[in-house]
Amino acid sequence: MKAFVFPGQGAQFPGMGKDLYEEYSEAKDRFEEANEILGFNITGLMFDGTEEDLRQTKVTQPAIFLHSVILAGTIEDFRPEMVAGHSLGEFSALVANRSLSFADGLKLVSKRASAMQKACEAEASTMAAILGLDDEVVEKVCTEIPDVVVPANYNSPGQIVISGSIAGIDKAVEKLSGLGAKRAIKLSVGGAFHSPLMEPARQELETAIMNTPFSTPLCPVYQNFTALPTSDSDTIKNNLMAQLTAPVRWTQTIQNMLHDGASSFTEVGPGKVLQGLIRKVDREVPTASA
Repeated sequence: MKAFVFPGQGAQFPGMGKDLYEEYSEAKDRFEEANEILGFNITGLMFDGTEEDLRQTKVTQPAIFLHSVILAGTIEDFRPEMVAGHSLGEFSALVANRSLSFADGLKLVSKRASAMQKACEAEASTMAAILGLDDEVVEKVCTEIPDVVVPANYNSPGQIVISGSIAGIDKAVEKLSGLGAKRAIKLSVGGAFHSPLMEPARQELETAIMNTPFSTPLCPVYQNFTALPTSDSDTIKNNLMAQLTAPVRWTQTIQNMLHDGASSFTEVGPGKVLQGLIRKVDREVPTASA
């Protein structure tokens, strides 16, 4: 079975999507539609902006979403059998999978991005990448620290991103380094994504999601919150809302997709981050870019 996966924040790069805009008339129309929906010239930032321009959450998330969804639209006879997206990428997967319309998906992503940026500005927080320790070790350390710090991204075996308050992350990095982590480094991010500190953003997004129509997708979507497949619209909505304050279970998602028959993975969107993570789960499964 062919699986398609969609990247999340961090995959952006200057010039992203410009080739699609210039090569495909339908892609050009989509980009122009996006400028109107968002109320600002996102194509200008994507095509000609700097890395700093693209690092703003309110720009990053819709930019990656647009690149991924528009790229999916250029795939001839696109008939996914299973899909998944990493964090933000779950919205791209749902639009490509016909559960969400392009316009509704972009509006939700824009709302999500602004709500997350607002939550980040309200309270100083950060994230850190931990490499070379078992999941259980990282989880135990997080529970022992009195400040807010939780596992946020289970990216691949031996690679977890933790999220929380500045104090909590600093203490966790120090403790995990002492326990033998190959790397324990703070990340240059806007805040503590996929942690309880995103609760205000979750509440804001909940209203928007509940007021948005969802359709039955073409095939099951493996969602971050459970790492399990579903085609039920209500379940999809609930999992999308829960995703903001819960960890991205990417390792478990790929393991479940493989167990359910995934024979190849195609990454749809900017970069090749997900292909690298998938190879760490299974070195033999074929991966490619769309």
